[in-house]
Amino acid sequence: MKFRTKLYGGLGLIFVFNIIFLVILIEMINQQTVSMNTVVSDLDQRKVMASTLKFEVSNMGRELSEIASIPPKNVLPQVVNEWEQSRLTIRSSIDTLGKADSRKETQDLIAKFNTIYKTYEDVGNQIIILQKTDRNAQFDKLIWGDVKRDRARLHQITDLLFTLQEQEEKDQLLRTRQTYTMELNMIYIIVLLGPLIGVFAAIWIIRGLTKNLQRVTSVMGNVALYQGTQFPRIGVASKDEIGAISVAYNQMAQALEEKAEQEKGFIEKAEEHSWLKSKVAKLTSMYTSVEDFSTLSRLFIQNITPMVDAQFGIIYIKECMNGDQRLVSRASYAFNHESLTSRSFHLGEGLVGQCAAEKKPIMISEIPDHYVKITSGIGEAAPKNLLILPAEYEGEVLAVLEVASFKPFTAIQQALLHEVMAHIGITINSIGNRMQVKKLLQESQALTEELQSQSEELQQQQEELRIINEELEEQYIHSEEKNKELEKFSLALEEKAQELAQTSQYKSEFLANMSHELRTPLNSLLILAQMLMEKKNENLTEKQVEYIQTIYSSGIDLLHLINEVLDLAKVEAGKIEVMNAEVPFETIKTFAERYFSPLARQKGLEFHIFADDDLPNSIYTDEHRLNQILRNLLSNAYKFTEKGRVSLLIKKVVPAASTEQTDPMISFTIMDTGIGISKDKQDVVFHAFIQADGTISRKYGGTGLGLSISRELAQLLGGFIELQSEEGAGSSFTLYLPLHQSKENEQYVSCLLETAVALQEEETVALSQPVNNLIDEDVTREYSLMNGKKILIVDDDMRNIYALSSALEEFEIDVLFAENGREGIEVLQETPDIDLILMDIMMPEMDGFEAISHIRTKSEFQDIPIIALTAKAMKHNREQCIEAGASDYISKPIDVDQLYSLIQVWLYR
Repeated sequence: MKFRTKLYGGLGLIFVFNIIFLVILIEMINQQTVSMNTVVSDLDQRKVMASTLKFEVSNMGRELSEIASIPPKNVLPQVVNEWEQSRLTIRSSIDTLGKADSRKETQDLIAKFNTIYKTYEDVGNQIIILQKTDRNAQFDKLIWGDVKRDRARLHQITDLLFTLQEQEEKDQLLRTRQTYTMELNMIYIIVLLGPLIGVFAAIWIIRGLTKNLQRVTSVMGNVALYQGTQFPRIGVASKDEIGAISVAYNQMAQALEEKAEQEKGFIEKAEEHSWLKSKVAKLTSMYTSVEDFSTLSRLFIQNITPMVDAQFGIIYIKECMNGDQRLVSRASYAFNHESLTSRSFHLGEGLVGQCAAEKKPIMISEIPDHYVKITSGIGEAAPKNLLILPAEYEGEVLAVLEVASFKPFTAIQQALLHEVMAHIGITINSIGNRMQVKKLLQESQALTEELQSQSEELQQQQEELRIINEELEEQYIHSEEKNKELEKFSLALEEKAQELAQTSQYKSEFLANMSHELRTPLNSLLILAQMLMEKKNENLTEKQVEYIQTIYSSGIDLLHLINEVLDLAKVEAGKIEVMNAEVPFETIKTFAERYFSPLARQKGLEFHIFADDDLPNSIYTDEHRLNQILRNLLSNAYKFTEKGRVSLLIKKVVPAASTEQTDPMISFTIMDTGIGISKDKQDVVFHAFIQADGTISRKYGGTGLGLSISRELAQLLGGFIELQSEEGAGSSFTLYLPLHQSKENEQYVSCLLETAVALQEEETVALSQPVNNLIDEDVTREYSLMNGKKILIVDDDMRNIYALSSALEEFEIDVLFAENGREGIEVLQETPDIDLILMDIMMPEMDGFEAISHIRTKSEFQDIPIIALTAKAMKHNREQCIEAGASDYISKPIDVDQLYSLIQVWLYR
């Protein structure tokens, strides 16, 4: 459920609940009012009827008295009418009261009233009839007594009826008051229950919002604890914004793990290939001066056996004894049985002979314990794996190698054995030929001595000598042919060396391509993060701003790591260019203070910079590379120092007699009071990708490239780095640089320097800072010219298109886009009023170079500004872009402010 649904649902639930209670309350009040009005009206009417009965009974008594008193004839009809009217009124009232009040007491009284009233009424009717017929009639006193008695009884009954109605009214009012009290209590309950329900709904909503947020925050906060190819996953299954974040994060973690696995596989394959070629070259270089099979066999078996982690080895070389060809053991490794000379095999005899006969390797696993024993001074054990390989030359097996190991042979070890066995066959053939030539020369010398001692037989043996000379000439010619074969072999070795150099080039190109692949998603990530950071006061919470800052800083850290790997690749490939100039020492001190004084304050450390008084004003070196070395060394000092101080000492020193340097040098010493480095780790820390504590659980992070790059850069600058450290007592790294450099190096460097762009391209933080001499500082800070302009973005990555479009639309720029060079040209032709083009370089179908060249061939597009975008941070990329026809160049990840300035400049021009 989404946040919006939860909020609206909770508020709606509270609103509906209150509406229901209000409707019920209003309905109850209305019913109570209606009921009260009805009861009061009915009871009032019944009281009126009871009063009317009493009044009309009294009227009838009065009227009967008037009739009985012999009124005038003109009055009698009026009185009779009044009697009739009273009688009808009584009858109507008694009927209505009987219907309105169904209580037994009332009905009994009404029945008695009707009985008495009927008698009373009959007497009255008799009196009226007699009065009409005989006006002189006299009424019996008994009749008047009955009338009075009946009237009194009727009055009594009417009084009782009135009292009953009045009591009923009081009872109804009491019940109404009780109902009102109940309704009042319900109002109190509703007033109390409504806020409670609101509180519970708010708690439910807040818990629903914060529970998953806490889980996501916990997982993302622990990402830094995971490394390499394994990242934590977020287990939030809700279908709201948090669920969407969880899915996106899990997908990102999966993609990062897959990239890391691929990179690891590529690196392992490259290392295996490099290891294989280096071992083959090492073995091949040993045999150039070998003249006999014994030396060759001994050198070969002593090197190849430990090289493949084997513990036992024998090499057999084929020899011909009286026409009998046998494989004779010539050298062994860790062999402790009978004499080697007694071990020989015919072709097809035993596993060794069978291997030579079939010309195929034989591998045996799980060999019996009694098969062979490998012994040492403290014990013996049987190997478990045996490998037998043939060495061929032109289809003929010349030797067989037999090695045994406790562990199975890996694929790379088997590949090494197959390749060296192919080379050893050539070497054996070459040595055999040289031994044959040597033997023939010895025979020739013996014959010459014999000829000298037997001069008297010279004539007789002249023909024989001629024949021998011819044979020697043939042997010499054969020897020349073998020498040519040796030259071919040397050429083959040179080709192998070239292959190694090409492998190094492939490695550099691979790292450059990997840089492009990593910088491409980093470009959109950093642009969008920077835009969100600039809008942090508009609609983002503090926590969201922290998340964005974390994403941005993580992207910058990843960019630094890419730069370090590229630097290492450049150093290994010998492509780092040194750009020397006069560097004042004050500039170096200012650099160190500006970058590391805030870090010292943050960690609570002391930071001091000391410079000797006898220092010159400046040093002639590459300022950028010097700063890079000092930054790496100072960063390490701060990383491994929890308390105490870090110091930078700059001195002018004279090298020790043991070093090759004799001229004065400048030493930069970085001292700290950190954890120190143990003696056995002090050489390891300068190796690439290796740290003193390389375990997964180590306390201090890092890639292990800083010191390796620093040492290589120091050598490029003509200096070196020394380390003095004691575990637990701190470390001292000293960089020695020559005070002056040769004119030859100066001329070489001056040829390499073109503009300040090269320096900016090598910066660690910002790899791309194109410089244009025509840029005006005031113009670059005014972006008003960009409003309403039309810009075309050509990029095959929709993430970059989205990020750049979002950044440019901030200035009301009309943005068009295309996903490759061909589509970009089509869009440009359809929309010729485009003001500027942002062209990516690496794209499918038609790359940026080809697209730019094609656009420049059109006369109408000769002057349109084209800014090249590339994620390859190599120095020559800018020259390639300019040569292709680009107006300017910027590398990824793109700094948004720099892009704005560059666009503004070209639009202004």
